[in-house]
Amino acid sequence: MSLEYLDFRFPGLDNVRCVFTTRNGGHGAGAYSSANMSLEAGDEAEAVRTNRAELRQTLGIGVWQELRQVHGQAMYMDMENDFFEGATVEGDGLGTDKPGHALVIKTADCQAILLADKTGRHVAALHCGWRGNAGNFPAAGVRKFCACYGVDPADVLVVRGPSLGPGKSEFVNFASEWEPMFKSYYNPDTRSVDLWTLTRNQLMGTGIPARNIFSLDLCTASSPQYFSYRRDKVTGRQVGIIWME
Repeated sequence: MSLEYLDFRFPGLDNVRCVFTTRNGGHGAGAYSSANMSLEAGDEAEAVRTNRAELRQTLGIGVWQELRQVHGQAMYMDMENDFFEGATVEGDGLGTDKPGHALVIKTADCQAILLADKTGRHVAALHCGWRGNAGNFPAAGVRKFCACYGVDPADVLVVRGPSLGPGKSEFVNFASEWEPMFKSYYNPDTRSVDLWTLTRNQLMGTGIPARNIFSLDLCTASSPQYFSYRRDKVTGRQVGIIWME
């Protein structure tokens, strides 16, 4: 069965492509069925490599770049390495000015935040779980991207992929896990945090206009077509990818 994915294009940027995979299609069994893209989730490596190879060929991407995501603040720019066989560098953000270098973010509830500047000459990808929001990594990643390439935040375009939605983002220990400044995003009745709105506001706080921020408001924990750690614990990973063709 062919891999299923959502294709996204920023308005006016024909050379920049974004793709968000689902768990449908591909190879794999049990908790990892079918299209797991992570070699770090406990799945059979052969099945994962087959999925990754099929996706790479289907999309026509050249260099596959990813990180060992650790819910931190580290971001790497203009790496040369191809990590198709698995990441060896820890971090949660990547940027490039090289066409054909695909920046890959693995998720199973976390947010894949993909960035491009309006010239279409630079792109970046951020991995943001709730700890990333708590540390304002969306803003830190945007600032690193802009500083590295001399980009004005007003000229940055962003898309956030499918991730944990407000209806499923329960935090029973909100008071100990979040700073008081985040209280406005917390609903005490449902004990949930609106991570989607929080990310949008953190991006806007860097100077990115609201009209430049796009989102695929699909909740991974509510949708069986996505891997979800919150829902299943043992599970695979889908990916969000951005590259310049």
